[in-house]
Amino acid sequence: MSLLDWFANREKSEPIIQKTQEREIADGLWTKCVACDVLTYTKDLQANQLVCAECGHHMRVNSDERIAQLIDDETWKPLNENLRPTDPLKFFDRKPYCDRLKDTQEKTGLIDAVQTGTGLVDGLPLALGVMDFRFMGGSMGSVVGEKLCRLVEYATQERLPVVIICASGGARMQEGMLSLMQMAKISGALALHRDKQLLYVPVLTHPTTGGVTASFAMLGDVILAEPKATIGFAGRRVIEQTLREKLPEGFQTSEYLLKHGFVDAIIHRTQLKKVLAQLISLHQPFFRVLPPLKRETLHPEPELLLKVDGKQIS
Repeated sequence: MSLLDWFANREKSEPIIQKTQEREIADGLWTKCVACDVLTYTKDLQANQLVCAECGHHMRVNSDERIAQLIDDETWKPLNENLRPTDPLKFFDRKPYCDRLKDTQEKTGLIDAVQTGTGLVDGLPLALGVMDFRFMGGSMGSVVGEKLCRLVEYATQERLPVVIICASGGARMQEGMLSLMQMAKISGALALHRDKQLLYVPVLTHPTTGGVTASFAMLGDVILAEPKATIGFAGRRVIEQTLREKLPEGFQTSEYLLKHGFVDAIIHRTQLKKVLAQLISLHQPFFRVLPPLKRETLHPEPELLLKVDGKQIS
C-alpha cells in the first residue's frame, strides 16, 4: 500500500465531527447567584424579591425595587424629590466631584443616594426612606441627610411611624464636615420623633457601615436586619490595628450582632412587609369608635368621644 492510499483510508475511517453552534442566551434572561452559582430565571427571582430560592442568598436591591416590595400599589408619594447635591468644597480626587455626581446621576437615574416619601404598608400609613447603594456606595452627603431629616420631621408632624432602609458605605468624604454633621442632624430629628412616642424602625441591609451605623441606623425602637448583611463602623484591619488583637470571623454580620444584642431580629426579605405592618399595628393600633345604638328614650345619653393626644375623635 502506498503512502497516499494509507492517508486516504485514514481520512475515510475517522468519524465526522459536526460543530454545534452554542445557543445564545439573551442578556438579563437568567441571573447567577453569587453565593451558590445557581442560574435562576430572572422573572422568578424578581417574584421572590431577589432572594435565591436555592440557598436563600439576599441579592442587592435598588431603591425603586425596594419601594415596590414594601409599599402598597399606587400609594407611594415622594417627598423632597427635587433636592440636588452641590460641590461646596470644589473637591477633586481622580476627577471633580461635580463630574462624579453627573455621571452617577445619569447611570442610576437618581438625584442622590436616598428616596423618601409616604405610603401604605398593608393599609397602614408610614414614612419611608430607602437608601440606594448604587449611588456612590450609598454615601451620606448633605442631600441624604437633609431628605432623611425632613422625612422624620414630617412624620413627627403627621404622627407617622418612620422606617429607613439602610444601605451605605458611610459619610461622603467629598463633602467633608458637611457630610459628618448629617449624623447629628438626623439623630436630633429622631429624638424629637421619639419624644412624641412615635415608632422608628431601621432595617439594616448589606452593607450598612461608617457614619450611618454610628448614627440613625442604631437609634431604632426595633432594629431589624436582613440575613448575612455586613454591618459595622470601621473595617476589620482598622479595628484590629487599633485593638491590637485578632477579631472572630463574621463579627460584622447581622447574625453575630443579633447574638450580641445589637440587632433585635433578622427578617427574611419576603417577610419584611408583613413584619413592618405588624410592628406598626402593635405600636399604633387604631380603635374604631362604633356609633351609638338607636333607641327611643326621653333622656338620651351623651355621645362618647375618644380623645387621642388631646384631640377629639368622633
